[in-house]
This record gives sequence, C-alpha cells and structure tokens, in this order.
Amino acid sequence: MASAELQGKYQKLAQEYSKLRAQNQVLKKGVVDEQANSAALKEQLKMKDQSLRKLQQEMDSLTFRNLQLAKRVELLQDELALSEPRGKKNKKSGESSSQLSQEQKTVFDEDLQKKIEENERLHIQFFEADEQHKHVEAELRSRLATLETEAAQHQAVVDGLTRKYMETIEKLQNDKAKLEVKSQTLEKEAKECRLRTEECQLQLKNLHEDLSGRLEESLSIINEKVPFNDTKYSQYNALNVPLHNRRHQLKMRDIAGQALAFVQDLVTALLNFHTYTEQRIQIFPVDSAIDTISPLNQKFSQYLHENASYVRPLEEGMLHLFESITEDTVTVLETTVKLKTFSEHLTSYLCFLRKILPYQLKSLEEECESSLCTSALRARNLELSQDMKKMTAVFEKLQTYIALLALPSTEPDGLLRTNYSSVLTNVGAALHGFHDIMKDISKHYSQKATIEHELPTATQKLITTNDCILSSVVALTNGAGKIASFFSNNLDYFIASLSYGPKAASGFISPLSAECMLQYKKKAAAYMKSLRKPLLESVPYEEALANRRILLSSTESREGLAQQVQQSLEKISKLEQEKEHWMLEAQLAKIKLEKENQRIADKLKNTSSGQLVELARENAAVSNAAGQDEATAKAVSEPIQSTSLIGTLTRTSDSEVPDVESREDLIKNHYMARIVELTSQLQLADSKSVHFYAECRALSKRLALAEKSKEALTEEMKLASQSISRLQDELTTTKRSYEDQLSMMSDHLCSMNETLSKQREEIDTLKMSNKGNSKKNKSR
Repeated sequence: MASAELQGKYQKLAQEYSKLRAQNQVLKKGVVDEQANSAALKEQLKMKDQSLRKLQQEMDSLTFRNLQLAKRVELLQDELALSEPRGKKNKKSGESSSQLSQEQKTVFDEDLQKKIEENERLHIQFFEADEQHKHVEAELRSRLATLETEAAQHQAVVDGLTRKYMETIEKLQNDKAKLEVKSQTLEKEAKECRLRTEECQLQLKNLHEDLSGRLEESLSIINEKVPFNDTKYSQYNALNVPLHNRRHQLKMRDIAGQALAFVQDLVTALLNFHTYTEQRIQIFPVDSAIDTISPLNQKFSQYLHENASYVRPLEEGMLHLFESITEDTVTVLETTVKLKTFSEHLTSYLCFLRKILPYQLKSLEEECESSLCTSALRARNLELSQDMKKMTAVFEKLQTYIALLALPSTEPDGLLRTNYSSVLTNVGAALHGFHDIMKDISKHYSQKATIEHELPTATQKLITTNDCILSSVVALTNGAGKIASFFSNNLDYFIASLSYGPKAASGFISPLSAECMLQYKKKAAAYMKSLRKPLLESVPYEEALANRRILLSSTESREGLAQQVQQSLEKISKLEQEKEHWMLEAQLAKIKLEKENQRIADKLKNTSSGQLVELARENAAVSNAAGQDEATAKAVSEPIQSTSLIGTLTRTSDSEVPDVESREDLIKNHYMARIVELTSQLQLADSKSVHFYAECRALSKRLALAEKSKEALTEEMKLASQSISRLQDELTTTKRSYEDQLSMMSDHLCSMNETLSKQREEIDTLKMSNKGNSKKNKSR
C-alpha cells in the first residue's frame, strides 16, 4: 500500500512537474519574444535619437544662420538709412553710386528672399519633425508602459513558479528522506525474507515431491472414477434442470396476464365490429324489414354471424397460455406448448377474414353502385376497401410470425435460435402496422358515417348502427395501440429472456428434452418438499462442540450405553428364562414333596397297628447297638462334607437320619446361596467387560479423531506450504519491483535535481535580464 501511495504521489508530482515545465517553456518563449521586441525597440529608439540629434543640429545651424542673416539685414538697413540722406545731398554725384547701391540692394533682396524662403521651409520641416518626434515618443512611451506591465506580470509568474519549484523541491526532498527510510526497512525485511525463503525452499522441495506423487495418484483416480460429464454434450445438457429464476417466472406471468387482458379487450372489440357490421348489412343500402337484400349480402351476413366461433378461441388460447405459465415452470419458447394452440386459433381467424374479405369488398362496391351513394361516399368506400385488404394482410403477417414463434415448442429445426430476436421485432412492427391501419379505418369510417348521416334517407337505425360500429372500431384502435406499445416496451426483455435455459449451453435442443427437463424439475421440487421439515431448536455452536467432545471422549458414550443396555436386556431375558426354569423345578419339587408327605402319612396309618412289634424290635436293636455307641460316637458327632460341581454340601452321617423338612430346607438354602454367589460374580464380570469395552471404544474413537486431526493438519500444512511458495513468489516479485522502483526513483530524483538546477539557473538569468530591461526602461 505504501509503495502504491508513493507511486501515486510521484505520478502526481511528475504531472505537476511536466505542467510547470511546459509553462516554463511558454514563459521562456514569451521572455525571448519580449527581449527581441525590446531589442528592436532599442534599435528604433537609437535611430530616432540619431535622427533627432541630426535635426537638432540642423536646427541649431539654421538658427545660427538666421541670426547671422538678421544681423546682416540690420546692418544693411542701417547702411541704407545712412546712404539715403547722403544721396539726397549728392544726387548728381551719387548717381553712379546709387545705381551700384540699387543693384546691391536688389541682390540683397533676392538673397534675403531666398533665405526667408529657406528659413520657412526649414521651419516647416522642423515643425513636422518635432510633431513626428512627439508622436513617436508618445507611442514608444505607451508601448514601454505596456512592456513594463507585461514584465511585471512575467516577473510575478516567475516568482510564483520559483515558489512552486521550491515547494516541490522541499516535498521531493522530504519524500526522498521518507523513501530512504522505507528502503532501509525494506532492505531489512528483504534480508529476513531471504532467510525465510531459504527455509521455505527446503520445505518446498519436500512438499513438491510429496505433491507430485499425490497429483499423479489423484489424476489416475480422476481418470478412472470421475462420473460422466453431462455438460459436454448439448443433447444431455438440455436435460439438466436450470437454476430456478422465480423473478423471471413472476415477470413472465405478469406479462402474460397483461397480454391476456389486452387480447380480451381486442376480442370483445372484434366481436362487436363483426356483429354491428352484420346489422348494418341488414339495414343499408336495403333494409331487410322492407325489402329483401341481395344474395351477396345474405351470404356475407351468414358468414359474419359465425364470427364468435372464430374470435372466441383467441381468448381461450391466450387464457390457456397464461395458465401454463406458473411459478414452478421454466418459460422459454421451447416450453410454451400452448403457444401452438393460440397460433392455430389465430390461423382459423385469419381463414375467416380471408373468407369474408371478397364479400366485404363486393358489398362496398354494391353500396357504391346504389343510387343513394354520392361521390364523397364512394371515395370513402374505396378507402375502406383498401383498409380491409391491409387489415387482412397485417393479420397474415401476425399469424406467420406467431406460427414461427410456436415452432420451437413443436419442431426444433423449424426456426433457428439466432432468428428469435428478428421474429420478435417483426411481431412488434406488425402490431404497430395493425394499429396504424385501425387508425385509418377509424378515420375513414367516421367520415363515411358523417356523410351517411347527412343523407335524407338515413334512418335512426342506421345512425345508431354506424355509431356502434365506430365505437367498436375506436375500441379496436385503442386495443391495437395498447398491444403494440406493450409489446415494444417488453421487446428487450423478451429478447434477453431467450438465453434463460440450461447452464453452459445455448438453450434447449428439442421440445422433448424441454418436457423431460420439466418432469425432472417437478420431481426435484417434490423431493425438496419431502426433505423440508421444521427444524428443532438448535443448541449454540460452542455448547454443541463441547457436548460433542464430551460424548466422543467419555467412556459412557451413547453407543456404549446402548450396547450395555442391550447386553443387560439379554442378560435379564436369560435370567428370566432361568427363573422360569427354577420356578418349574420348584413346582416339581413341591409336588414331589407333597407326594412324599402323603406317602409317609399313609405309611403311618398303615403301621399304627404294628407299632408294638416295631417297638420291640427297636429295643432289641438298641440293646444290640449299645456296645457300638462308644466306637461310633466320634463319627456321629462330626459332620461329613461332600464337594461337587454345585458346591460344598455339609451333611451328617447316614446313621443319623434328619427330618424330611429340615433336609429340603438345607438343600434349598444351599442352592439359593450358590445362585446368589454365581449371579454376583457374573454381574461383576459383565460390568468389568462392559467397562473395558467402553474404554476400548473410546480409545478407538480418540484414535479416529487423532487421525482426522492429523489429516486436517496435513491439509493445513499443504495450504501453508502453498502459501509459503506464493509468498516466496510475491516476495521475489515485490523485491524486484521495489528494487526497480528504488532505481527508477533515484534516477528520477537525479533527473529532477538536474532539471531543477537548470530551471534555477534559467530563472536567475531571466531575473537578471528582466532587471536589466526594467532598469533600461526606467532610464529611458
């Protein structure tokens, strides 16, 4: 930025310097011209001074000569006065002397007369020379005053230029000092950058090797696995859905709505015009209520009666075209299929106009041949016949151009895309022509109606029918003018909207591709609508990042907990199955216990009668076993432990028979204690395994995050290496540019110092010359 500002300052200073230099050259030329003029004036003054001195010398000599002559005249007069009395006394004696004096007198008189004439002539010359001298002196003084003012102005300009030069010199010196400081700082930065470049070059080599290898891999992957490029071929590109331009669609729908309104007005006006024309044929020139009209007019009225079947479809076609332009579609000539139907309706109406045109012309000729028709009315009828021909021709043009515009939606090869703009301009010209023809029809029909109203046979029915026809013609004229102005105002937009289509292509290829594209667009819109769901309340970004870190780093992540819950559910289901199994076993044992109790009760009942026999037997057995009690006392008192897979069971000897209930309770308690112990050990092992699995999963996630961060860091390293290489290139370029700028600035400063020194010398010389000229002018 600093270098750009300095360059801008130096450019400004260079421009000012060039301007001042040009002004200085102009001033130099002016000063040189003034010096030449002053030198010429000096020479003229010298010449005038010399001539004046000569004249003064001549004047002095003449005055001296005049004085001499005056003295001589006085002497001669004195002598004459003295000689007269003497002559009187000595007349006789002095006749000879008188003759001599008379001759002398005549000689003196002639000489005096010559001297007087010469004196007059010299006086005249002196007066003229004096007047000329005064005139020249006045001119020279005025010119000297102007030169002094010009010299003062030039001196002021020179002083101003010297001030500017001094200011510029000071500015340049300050800029030079600043640039020297900046150059020193830049040199320091350049040294630092050199060190950095040396470090970066080493990294650059390594990165270049790495990137070259990766580039080859990526190119091979791109060549092998890049998908099909559908924008390369125009046939496939036409199937791509273009960007949705809602503003364009709304604008086109608005324009179509306006066109529909204008076409509706035009249709109503055409219906009225044809209907009232039919009524007029029934009235004039022969009223059908009084007399039968000619077969020609009957046929003409029959055709005119069918006008609604040809005119109404125009409004319907335009309405269908308006309804086909929606916000969701893409509106170009290739997609406006409904324009073809409107063109067909316009063709049918044109056929109707061609069918009624000869009857209309013959009807006007029949009016002209009637006895009621005047010459003026005949002229108006001829003009109207020409206008009707022109109107049919204009509708033919419109039908031709609209049929051409409808071709891209049905036959893509029927109209080239380069001709779209010319066809649209021709449509606008045809609409303007239609408006002009309707104005002529309105003018001529109004004149005809006024002439017919003045006829004595004009009925009120004819007058009202003519007024209705005139109103319909005026409505047609206004509608045609509105449509023409509307189309001309939107012509530029129509031409510009032709480029609206698929990306990187000139437009749609065929109507079929345009239809397929619209179907794809509808499917894409439906898919986007299905994806559109109301968004839930979002968590702040920082909080979400913290929660994500917690979820990823904690051992009780969501997936781990879900797996733990699933495992615990599986264990619960297994335990429930075991519980059901043991419940069944318990029920079976309970049934067995009940059976045993019943059997024991039955036995007791059966053995109640033989109880005495059993007691005797028991006493015998006791007496027999009395000797063995001491030997087996130790075995009876100590319990016997039996170990098996289901645990350690403590029992007494077989000789000691416990009760049935106590034995069952003992087995039950033993199995319950064993089950509780095994379940606790199983739960402990499961919890340890889940804990270890969660820790392993968290470690794997951390490892994945570390790998992702490693990849991100490698990408950042790539970007950093690219930025380093770019900075190296920029540094080399800036270094070279700064060096070039510094050299250029130093050269420029040297040249500016030289020029300034030269200009100072020139200014000093100009000052000296102006001072000398002013002194000389003052002395003069």
